[in-house]
Amino acid sequence: MTIFKETVESEFLTVSEAKELLAEVEGERAADEERELRYELARAIDHVNRFAVLSPEESRELVEELLDLEFVDKPVAYKIADLLPQSRTELRAVFAQERYALEGEELDEILDVVAKFA
Repeated sequence: MTIFKETVESEFLTVSEAKELLAEVEGERAADEERELRYELARAIDHVNRFAVLSPEESRELVEELLDLEFVDKPVAYKIADLLPQSRTELRAVFAQERYALEGEELDEILDVVAKFA
């Protein structure tokens, strides 16, 4: 027997936004004594608590500013907002899987935007 799951909806989130959503879920579960946190949920909460640096509002602003740059697309903007690269080398790692490479000036523009928030 095979169980197929389909994706009903998909949305990009930064780690900070995910932290906000998972905090709500954690609060609901804590209120109900009979419901325990599943292992996966507990690990996800631990991960976002560890790696979320910006507030959800700041991360949304950062993504919007990155999307204003013509050479940054949506998935890459969210990845940059999560990782907050501080150097060209770190930023190049973000673009390593993309089919294009950026010039030094374009990388510096992105790093300037990130520096405002980091």
